[in-house]
Amino acid sequence: MRHAPPRRLPWLLLISALVILADHITKSWVSAHIRIGGAIPLVPGILRITHWTNEGAAFSLLADTTSPHAVRWGLIAFTLVASIAVLIGMVRLGSRFTMTTVALSLIFGGALGNLHDRIVYGSVIDFIEVRIVHYIWPDFNVADSCIVVGACLLVLASLLQSDRDEEEEDEAA
Repeated sequence: MRHAPPRRLPWLLLISALVILADHITKSWVSAHIRIGGAIPLVPGILRITHWTNEGAAFSLLADTTSPHAVRWGLIAFTLVASIAVLIGMVRLGSRFTMTTVALSLIFGGALGNLHDRIVYGSVIDFIEVRIVHYIWPDFNVADSCIVVGACLLVLASLLQSDRDEEEEDEAA
């Protein structure tokens, strides 16, 4: 009798829950300790903790639109659809820990962290500011960071899989 592999989905969902928790705690701390527009330097000239709200998408895209209500609900709808797609991927692949499943967990947690803010507050709190020489990167938060790290892991996993596929084709030839 063959046993099914143990499900890792609960652990993957725990990763997502930890992302949501870390995102919420950091945003709450910033809201309680830094006035909007204020900042605390961590590494002078390079890294600051700030307090801004973002009603738009990534990098404040669409934040200055003439119809912010439509943008808000459009972003909420997009995030819900994307989150459901990511969750389906997690469920289908949830019997193993892989770079792909961990990436999906990070993306899912980050998406839900920002989704919560958009629904409850109408905007997302961004508070990490990075400066590189004269360039100031748009402020971001823990949820954004997890989404980007997850996306990078997905690309890396795809590239590694592509390399394995090429090696297998070479061996078969």
